[in-house]
Amino acid sequence: MKIFPTDLRIGLGGAPLGGLLSEITEDDALATVDAAWDEGWRYFDTAPHYGLGLAEERLGAALASRPRDDYVLSSKVGRIIYEADTSATDDEGFDITSRRRRRWDFSRDGVLRSIEDSLRRIGTDRLDVVFVHDPDDHYEEAVATAFPTLIELREQGVIGAIGSGMNQTAMLTRFVEEIDLDVIMLAGRYTLIDPDGLDDVLPACVANDVQVLAVGVFNSGLMAQPRPASDATFNYEPAAAALIEKANKLADVCESHGVTLPSAALAFPQFHPAVAGIAVGCRSAAEAHANAALSKVEIPVGLWSDLKSAGLLREDAPTS
Repeated sequence: MKIFPTDLRIGLGGAPLGGLLSEITEDDALATVDAAWDEGWRYFDTAPHYGLGLAEERLGAALASRPRDDYVLSSKVGRIIYEADTSATDDEGFDITSRRRRRWDFSRDGVLRSIEDSLRRIGTDRLDVVFVHDPDDHYEEAVATAFPTLIELREQGVIGAIGSGMNQTAMLTRFVEEIDLDVIMLAGRYTLIDPDGLDDVLPACVANDVQVLAVGVFNSGLMAQPRPASDATFNYEPAAAALIEKANKLADVCESHGVTLPSAALAFPQFHPAVAGIAVGCRSAAEAHANAALSKVEIPVGLWSDLKSAGLLREDAPTS
């Protein structure tokens, strides 16, 4: 299926709606989705993991009045959300306190329950795309039960497309080569500062006709501003000094061409023939509008050749 129902190849990543790294209010979450919609974005991604189901609930509330056939919606399986007896602060990156907890489950029953729970939380009758989420330590179970269950649901027409979303390329490459996937979500591994997906998973996707959604294109903040802050993060951890130095060198070349580092970071992944588009996490209406504006900036062709000449971008990275 076509992931992006319009020619606009950008969508909203839902992790911030669940309070990733810092709290977000209900009003701000709804306004963020509204802003993305107003910008013409028609792909929305979420997951049970994001805020222990909170992101799914907020996204569903914001989309409730929108025509269901006008957008593409994805969620994920691999974690079950359940109620505990007491409230606790989440310890997996989301700034929330809740009685809800998560547990890993890639079994057939777990996949079916996860999808049913997501449909209920979102308040929708279908998921267009379902990803097996972060099965890094669960390869055997994902292959034995999670993917076969999703393939069965796809064949029944219950879901439209299936794939996997991960922060690494090696296992995604195995999935692409071994399983009948439609799409993968490649997080942070095909970006302006880390294009190493070129080594394995992207060629595999081209060879197997698998679409790629490039996410984490700012690498969790390192390239989200014209200049990286001294405490910038990379893969949700403090960025190494060498990475901050490289980001500044990238910014130097961008500025010499009259554009900013974030604009170049948004544009770069979309040149690859396997990449169907990108999804960007936003936590406010202002952020959604700002990212939309950055995505519309025309990048001078000479920027890419200058980055390659400076050794800041791989020669084999497609840039046209």
